[in-house]
Amino acid sequence: MDTPPEKNEKAPELVRDVQEDHIQSRTDDLNTQLSQGRDDYEPSSHTMSPSPTPVRRLSTASRLRSDVGSILAHHSSVGDAESLASIDRPPSELEKLPPSKIYHPLSFPVLALLMPASIFGVLARLGLQAITTYDGRSIFPLAWIQGAGCLIIGFALGMKEPFGRFYGPLYTAVTTGFCGSLTTFSGWQLDVFTSWINGTGSHRDWLRDAIDGVGKTVFTLAISLSAVSFGAHLATLIVPVCPALPPPSRRIRYSLSALAVCTYAAAFPAYFRLPVAYRHEVTAALLFSFPGTLSRYLLSVYLNPRLKLFPLGTFTANMFGTGLLGMFQVLQSLPSPDTLSSHSCAILRGLADGYCGCLTTVSTFAAEVDALDNRKSWLYVTLSWLVSQILLAVIIGPSIGAGHVHRAATCTY
Repeated sequence: MDTPPEKNEKAPELVRDVQEDHIQSRTDDLNTQLSQGRDDYEPSSHTMSPSPTPVRRLSTASRLRSDVGSILAHHSSVGDAESLASIDRPPSELEKLPPSKIYHPLSFPVLALLMPASIFGVLARLGLQAITTYDGRSIFPLAWIQGAGCLIIGFALGMKEPFGRFYGPLYTAVTTGFCGSLTTFSGWQLDVFTSWINGTGSHRDWLRDAIDGVGKTVFTLAISLSAVSFGAHLATLIVPVCPALPPPSRRIRYSLSALAVCTYAAAFPAYFRLPVAYRHEVTAALLFSFPGTLSRYLLSVYLNPRLKLFPLGTFTANMFGTGLLGMFQVLQSLPSPDTLSSHSCAILRGLADGYCGCLTTVSTFAAEVDALDNRKSWLYVTLSWLVSQILLAVIIGPSIGAGHVHRAATCTY
């Protein structure tokens, strides 16, 4: 009597783990048929063959596409555009969720929660920047901001399935809303460009200018990528012991969406009724926070799946935001008597910190770089960095060279 076919030892380990019980049940069925003397028995399409069938490969691939957090934790890489696009999207059927818990990426609950998440992200960024800016500091302030946002998004990616079982829009609020608004790609690139031109007026030569720019580039990348991986590893420790929370009721969900809209609406009276001194510091940025986040999210939803293994939406948002920030920097650096009014300066500062800061992101950028394989990740990083610096050089460089603007901002508030 022939022995049942053994598992294919060359199949990927993950495929064997997923199909182990299925193989055993089909093997037992084959033994039963043979023991009954059915020499004419032929394995059906459901019997496991030495190699997994294409249908089972597709099922396993679907599960892998959604588990970006596990990919990051195991230092693996994605193999399709859907994996990258899922970073910003709410949990879907790929997380094995029931249809009642799946939200369309453009549904109202998802978009509503982006409003307060954007505001809290901007507040956290401005607060961290104020706390970490002091004389004699050893670490530049943006390093703390990028590291914190990347750590949180890495953790959220690993917790995507628990988020989906509780309340899917909350995942997008944390990753796209809060982390995307906390970190800023355009601010990082402007900080690097400011080092090249010695925009702070420090007493140093060109070599130190170059070292400062290279240092901010390398250390930001190292901190951001390490923080994403560390956050994903933390999630692997929390998920097994994380209790399954009951999902919120319909009344709570509706109330949460209404509260989210009211939170952003409160930014408008805060701008006009709070003291004028607060406008350039925070309230102007709050006005433009959600439009920046929404622009980035829409670009991600529509453009990221377009190219295989290149996040076109995130790239477009980061490049467009960096170019805008360069234009705002020129307008804020006009010499006297062309200096803008305090109200105009506050609006420009709000657009820079709020719209550009939320339109561009390092957290999603770092997660995408970590998830891509080495060649594609280096292409993505190099292209993003070079295009950003070229944009700033084209926008700011000629104005400084012609003496039309100062190297540092001249706006008064």
